[in-house]
Amino acid sequence: MNYDKRKMGRLLTGSAVPVLFLVISIIAIPLSQFSGIYLADQIVTRLVRNSFLVLSLLLPIMAGMGINFGMTLGAMAGQIGLIFINDWGVGGAWGLMLAALVSTPIAIVLGYFGGVVLNRAKGREMITSMMLGLFISGIYQFFLLYVCGSLINFKNPGMLLSRGYGVRNALNLATAKGFDNLWMIRIGSASEGVNIPLGTFMIIGLLCLFTFWFRKTKLGHDMRAVGLEMNVSDSAGINVEKTRIQSIVISTVLACYGQIIYLQNIGTLNTYNGADQAALFAAASLLVGGATVARATIPNAIIGTILFHLMFIVMPMAGKYITGQAMIGEYFRMFISYGVVTTALILHSWKRQKDKDMDRRMLRLDTGGKNNVK
Repeated sequence: MNYDKRKMGRLLTGSAVPVLFLVISIIAIPLSQFSGIYLADQIVTRLVRNSFLVLSLLLPIMAGMGINFGMTLGAMAGQIGLIFINDWGVGGAWGLMLAALVSTPIAIVLGYFGGVVLNRAKGREMITSMMLGLFISGIYQFFLLYVCGSLINFKNPGMLLSRGYGVRNALNLATAKGFDNLWMIRIGSASEGVNIPLGTFMIIGLLCLFTFWFRKTKLGHDMRAVGLEMNVSDSAGINVEKTRIQSIVISTVLACYGQIIYLQNIGTLNTYNGADQAALFAAASLLVGGATVARATIPNAIIGTILFHLMFIVMPMAGKYITGQAMIGEYFRMFISYGVVTTALILHSWKRQKDKDMDRRMLRLDTGGKNNVK
């Protein structure tokens, strides 16, 4: 009986975040005045665009390293691959696969570097990974602004700034919709319908299967053990630091592929700032789905992506129609993108405290029952 109460209490507190944002979305949907078909089409588009990036965060959480805000390193590697492929003029799905091939070694090197740095900041991985992303962003921008076109020749002069070197701020990608158009179906009429890119969904499904399989491998069990207790894992013969580095490397490579999928769906590349918000939005989506900095699952990632981007779609227009001012919608957008992470972390901190209080109460009840029996 006591166990059932504890389990029910944890279920309710664990559902607080997704329920909160579901209620907000339900209230905002009629206020936004969007049609159901439009919302369905937008949600499918956002799910295809962002799910891979969100799923790339799962392994570091399993290894006890929290949310890997350093996933922006992988996103920048993916963008470098796309820039080179765009210069070579390779389009379609083959161009995207070639971009992934080019960017994978870069992502591995950056992921290894990030893992080594985070091993020196145990207990402070999230803030350290955030600062690491800003540091590498400076090197990334220097590389594209000064090295590309000067030390590295470009075949396509239209991609460079007027001075002859440095990549332009925005690029139209030759690989746009490369994965989406592999297998696209449309539900509904030509004027009102929902496009479903089954090809990209299959790639996301393969990542879900890989994550599920990886958890059952020896390395997956080692990561879970390290995430639960590093000292015990070290005593059991697990190379803790190597395991943590491997989780960051895999996460960084997956983030690289996720950014490629994200950009092929959009069709354009914001050269210098395109990766800046990748970690923030992915982390927000994961937390909105009910994940914590200590535990996250595939359903958390998928549900969170749907809820976060549903609210991201409807809230700006809801704010506009409520106040009558178009700029209010943009303020809502900024409030959502930054405030949702803060709110989710506060609620999850409250949940952890409630779990501790509940465990203490259950322990006192169990101890009291044993004393009464004696």
